[in-house]
Amino acid sequence: MPAVALVTGGNRGIGLGISRRLLADGYAVSILATREEPTEVLAELRELAGTAERVRYVQGSVAEPADHRRYVDDAVAAWGRLDLLVNNAGVAPSVRADLLEATTESFDRVLGINLRGPYFLTQVFANRVIELRGDLPVAGGRVVLPDAPVATIVNVSSISAVAVSTNRGDYCVSKAGVAMATQLFAVRLAPEGIVVHEVRPGVIATDMTAGVTSRYDALLADGLAPIARWGRPADVAGAVSLLASGRTPYSTGEVFHVDGGMHIPRL
Repeated sequence: MPAVALVTGGNRGIGLGISRRLLADGYAVSILATREEPTEVLAELRELAGTAERVRYVQGSVAEPADHRRYVDDAVAAWGRLDLLVNNAGVAPSVRADLLEATTESFDRVLGINLRGPYFLTQVFANRVIELRGDLPVAGGRVVLPDAPVATIVNVSSISAVAVSTNRGDYCVSKAGVAMATQLFAVRLAPEGIVVHEVRPGVIATDMTAGVTSRYDALLADGLAPIARWGRPADVAGAVSLLASGRTPYSTGEVFHVDGGMHIPRL
């Protein structure tokens, strides 16, 4: 049985890049997304996997707690195990609004999807991993942790976790919250053999950024990032693949920047 990955929003943009990479790595992948089943995308993924049995699609919203258990239950029923959760699904504000004009409706929507959703999906996933894992061995009165993680959680945040945009404060707050949630769960889940990491993308070419292409073209040309190009979903997927590979078993709570060096302070 292949390792099993859950990828929220894995049918488009960065999430689709992650789904493709994980299938190429040999995972079985289940996608949670709000849209009706995207037949062309799923056909492509099943062809990449070499079998339809390694790809599942659950229609639902990460913002709905009832969908969390249904999503996890579906994967366990199909494959009997859980190895990786990628909290990728997210939204930008419907309207970019100055902080002095922002609405509670936009704030609640963005934080519900970007922060509250993955926070409680992580809770459901971790509890199910522990249930499937069973008790860890004890020696000398202490729990013996395995040399390799039992499971991995990767949260996809954004450079906006630390970079201020005063016309989309709700988005920045949501991603800063994801960064803290990563640290919280990393500490809480380490004794359970589960590691948690954050992947922090910069300017990535997706449908979310399509409306600001000219703005970021100019910023990149003006030196926004040392690697002066747009990032691609495959760039983010590579970071997820590395963190989920088990090759860094003594690390948790790490922030992996995928931003062309944008985060580096420069004079």
